[in-house]
Amino acid sequence: MNQSDMVRSEHEPLVETIDVKTHFKTARGIARAVDGVSIQIRRGQSLGVVGESGSGKTVLSRSIMGLLPRNGVIREGSVRYQGQEIGNRSDKEMQSIWGREMAMIFQDPMTSLNPVMKVGKQISESLRKNLGMSSSEALAVAEKLLHDVRIPEPARRLNQYPHELSGGMRQRVMIAIAMACGPNMLFADEPTTALDVTVQAQILELLSEQKRDRNMSLLLVTHNLGVVAGYTDEIAVMYGGKVVEKAPTKTLFANTKMPYTEALLSSIPRLDQPSHSRLSTIPGRPPDIVHPPKGCRFAPRCAYVRDLCLNEEPELQQADSPDHTYRCFYPVGSPEYLERRVELTRKGELVASEGSN
Repeated sequence: MNQSDMVRSEHEPLVETIDVKTHFKTARGIARAVDGVSIQIRRGQSLGVVGESGSGKTVLSRSIMGLLPRNGVIREGSVRYQGQEIGNRSDKEMQSIWGREMAMIFQDPMTSLNPVMKVGKQISESLRKNLGMSSSEALAVAEKLLHDVRIPEPARRLNQYPHELSGGMRQRVMIAIAMACGPNMLFADEPTTALDVTVQAQILELLSEQKRDRNMSLLLVTHNLGVVAGYTDEIAVMYGGKVVEKAPTKTLFANTKMPYTEALLSSIPRLDQPSHSRLSTIPGRPPDIVHPPKGCRFAPRCAYVRDLCLNEEPELQQADSPDHTYRCFYPVGSPEYLERRVELTRKGELVASEGSN
């Protein structure tokens, strides 16, 4: 590969989705879990996908990896890995990609790990299957992987069962399994759920460290914008199956455009607030993805809603830079937004955006 090819490959996406739609057939009708999402992830880049439960984050990551059931699922759009279409491949064809090229850390390690199989065997299994290692070679690599993910006494842990480990250690085992075959792309689906704050920070720091050391790409799924603040290069905010704002992490926090993103930011507990302060919440409920609202999907919950929002669905628009897009008719900072904000402040009804900007 010559110099120009190397430069070009660094800027080409490792993973790309183009207008991906993943719909489920249900008794109530078609559930539009992912409804036209286009994203790009370059080699070594980290992307945070953020939103409330039901926004489509997990379904998007599993759609990219091809981990959804074949029956009762309607899939459209394109999923590309290193420029090759993989969205239409069968499970058998994806076997060469799972583990070796792409891997996933699931949300709950206690249900993902086999409770009656020792940790060492669970890690070495993929090494023997995908890389053809002998049992002794695979166990040696498994021990090193446990050391890499900062588990003390790794040799002893190989002979323990999942229930003998703490929640943080189980999550580290999941990371070791995911990284065993050296994937280029790692998906982390709510990897810090049910862990205390200190362990959460350790797990996120570990993922960031491994991504950097291995030049690996990372897609981090979470409902908490605060979690991704220091660990991602870009953030895509999802709502009702759609990306409603996408920008470099620093830009998103400094120049929020979508009122939903602003509301999520306002929901993060702040250290400068007095103890026992009432947390800000987003009123209402997420949209029904079987029967979504006619206009903007956030309109029924938005403090700045107008008639246009209720009747027309906004398209993605470019903000101040090409890498910052949002889906809103009256973005944060617009004259209409500011007018409504003054009105809400006067009435004492400012809830969704309280404490921001």
